[in-house]
Amino acid sequence: MAPIALENEDHSRDAAFNKVMHGKLEEKGFRSMMSKDHIAHKLAVDEYFKHWDDKSADTETAEVRESRRKEYATLTRHYYNLATDIYEYGWGGCFHFCRFAYGEGFYQAIARHEHYLAHMMGLRSGMNVLDVGCGVGGPAREIVKFSDVNVVGLNNNDYQIDRATAYAAKEGLSQKLSFVKGDFMQMSFPSNTFDAVYAIEATVHAPALQGVYSEILRVLKPGGVFGVYEWLMTDAYDDENPNHRRLRLGIEQGDGISNMVRIPEGVQAIKDAGFELEIHEDLAERSDARPWYYPLDGDLRMAQTIGDLVTIARMTKIGRTTAHGIIGGLERIGLVPRGTKKTADSLAVAADCLVEGGKQKLFTPMYLMVARKPAT
Repeated sequence: MAPIALENEDHSRDAAFNKVMHGKLEEKGFRSMMSKDHIAHKLAVDEYFKHWDDKSADTETAEVRESRRKEYATLTRHYYNLATDIYEYGWGGCFHFCRFAYGEGFYQAIARHEHYLAHMMGLRSGMNVLDVGCGVGGPAREIVKFSDVNVVGLNNNDYQIDRATAYAAKEGLSQKLSFVKGDFMQMSFPSNTFDAVYAIEATVHAPALQGVYSEILRVLKPGGVFGVYEWLMTDAYDDENPNHRRLRLGIEQGDGISNMVRIPEGVQAIKDAGFELEIHEDLAERSDARPWYYPLDGDLRMAQTIGDLVTIARMTKIGRTTAHGIIGGLERIGLVPRGTKKTADSLAVAADCLVEGGKQKLFTPMYLMVARKPAT
């Protein structure tokens, strides 16, 4: 694989685009979708889907994949310009999967997954910690409260930074939690800045894992710890199998990923970056009461609490059809921008591919790695 050429950053351009496209920050869900600028939204749709339209798994070439890697930052930024509101509506403020214990509610399980990473990393009160790819700050807020650490969230999407900053202020966490705009492949932080760094299902957006892991190593203090839940295809994935390729491409398209790799490549990447790998395990292989993908599977019989019925109902065929029908109707009468339903449909395809990939054990969203920067 050829070395990655980093994208040029233009924070002023991105901030101006964010201001035009997203309208009132306080809106959420369908109301937020209705506040978008239609012209800016179309630009985001065109920029994102140019990488995917008419490019099926059967016809995809190495050159097509390389073009996505070259525009990794733009691809990811516009993906979250389009998908953030849908994520918050359907999933909440923590954009990741988790394990499920017996009788455990969805949001309780999400928080426990974050706590487990903090525990495995040994986070302690007063540590200065970097969250790489922080989303709208849900995990960062939870880890600040759980571990009493100081967190800086890094994100290349201005809209998510604005939302994360507002949520932190609302919860009274602004003194311990802040957010910075940046590309995780070329961070602006000085070397040896942080006591610890974590990433929850975020570094998969990198065009090359060794590149982002190397930057994380650089900003860590000597002896500092890095913990990650990585999205990876498993050893069972066969790139020569058309169905396997279809599932990987469906996940990549619906989740803004330029280049997803297999577990051995992910493990080798963290070693090649210079880390001392202490722990690595596919947590999806644990025997749990419910599989990690069950909320996407839309099976109401799997719900463990009354509250979870609402979350899972949104993912049933009826729930999806209803939500997408509403979005399509709003689009037709001009209340939401054209392309909103296309985005929602793409996320739905990804959800199906994630479930199928999970059931066939071809994919994991929770390959845990805990590694340390050498002390000398």
